[in-house]
Amino acid sequence: MTLSDYAASACMTVGAVFFLAGTLGLFRFPDLYCRLHALTKADNTGLGFVVLGLAIQAETWLAVVKLVIIWLLVLFAGASASYLIAGNAFEKGTRFWKR
Repeated sequence: MTLSDYAASACMTVGAVFFLAGTLGLFRFPDLYCRLHALTKADNTGLGFVVLGLAIQAETWLAVVKLVIIWLLVLFAGASASYLIAGNAFEKGTRFWKR
């Protein structure tokens, strides 16, 4: 294995850890708003590391550009979906978590 293989594997492993942390946050946090925050931030960061790992292994610049475009589209889609879910929950009267 070359140095780029190790770097790509490390980036993808870090991305998987962020995905796992987001999933744990989804199950463990007390209310909808905290869960959405944990899930979107961790998943977007995790996907960024996975894309970075795949970009290291890509053979052409066109493949790297496609990966970055996919990552950006997922960033915008995740933020938009979270905003809509939180806005709808707020309108329906979902309470914030208080200690």
